Amino acid sequence: MNLIDAIDKQLGEHAARGLTRVRRTVETPCAPRMTVDGRDIVAFCSNDYLGLASHPLVVEALREGASLYGAGSGASHLISGHSRAHELVEECLAGFVSPHMESARALYFCTGYMANLAVLTALGAAADAHIFSESLNHASLIDGARLARAQVSVYPHADLEALAAQLQASSAATKIVVTDSVFSMDGDIAPLPQLLALCEQHGAWLVVDDAHGFGVLGENGRGALEHFGLRSQNIVYVGTLGKAAGVGGAFVAAHGSVIELLVQRARPYIYTTAPAPALAHALLASVEIIGGSEGRERRAQLQALIRQARNSLTLRTWQHIESPTAIQPVVIGSNAAVMQAGAALYEQGMWVASIRPPTVPADTARLRITLSAAHTAGEVAQLCDAVNQLERSMT
Repeated sequence: MNLIDAIDKQLGEHAARGLTRVRRTVETPCAPRMTVDGRDIVAFCSNDYLGLASHPLVVEALREGASLYGAGSGASHLISGHSRAHELVEECLAGFVSPHMESARALYFCTGYMANLAVLTALGAAADAHIFSESLNHASLIDGARLARAQVSVYPHADLEALAAQLQASSAATKIVVTDSVFSMDGDIAPLPQLLALCEQHGAWLVVDDAHGFGVLGENGRGALEHFGLRSQNIVYVGTLGKAAGVGGAFVAAHGSVIELLVQRARPYIYTTAPAPALAHALLASVEIIGGSEGRERRAQLQALIRQARNSLTLRTWQHIESPTAIQPVVIGSNAAVMQAGAALYEQGMWVASIRPPTVPADTARLRITLSAAHTAGEVAQLCDAVNQLERSMT
């Protein structure tokens, strides 16, 4: 068997298990109503929770940023790629989350994946480090824990008693508890107050990946920390800027000493070209919207749509996980069934992500409905009616 034949064999086995992924080509800006592969569609699968990806002020700020700073940064932050735009957005983000941590600084990354790798590999490089990872954590956190080469213990989902026992049994000098805030496949929220209490009791860091909470949770959109009213020097906060913020990249906010450690030791930060300064400039407009009156109005609209979906999905066999967030999963079970359901919805003009293993456990393949403040109540009603009717016809 030659090299290509070996790869083709792997791809064939992947397809036989119903796991093949297919890309669609979007021809219009990210929004609920878009043109995809030449046809008009209503999308319920993006993470643009506040509808800021095509907001006129954000788009204009991106255009202005390109005119001020050009198309690219040209180098890593520590060579010559750190622009005034990067400096300003870091200062802005540090101020935005400062009510929830002391002496906060922020560091801007190309992606949330890189930010999570950076945090765990830098903190986990300490001698005798021990990472305690939530079982449903995002792949980037799992990979970051592996790359850290620290001891890793996985605790069951939201199981505070199990985590407490693991922390108590560990003699490590550096303990790091890491969790998503909003779990991306179920839509539930981690018990952050109790996790923080355990971390403070055991002298541990609490790394919170707030990818699906930043901009959405909290009265002012400051995320899960504001949602729970948390404030602690033990917190290392990761916020994603390509979801509710509508632009791209991510940031880490923590005590200034933690941020300086990342600057000096985090390989995903040191050894990569800095993000385009125009993106950072656009984020200034995005964060201003999130924290202002318009952001509050958009979050209120999103919450109304979440309540509508929870009340309107009346399923008998499929399981609707009633999340308090914009993520509203419908668990169907088999890979074939979820692909059939997703295709049927697409034919009706609605695009919903069909999620299969290994992203979710075996036999829990699901439709992952994500809502945006830019959706209308009529569009959500149409989707819920279609899912309800589809379940009746398929089961």
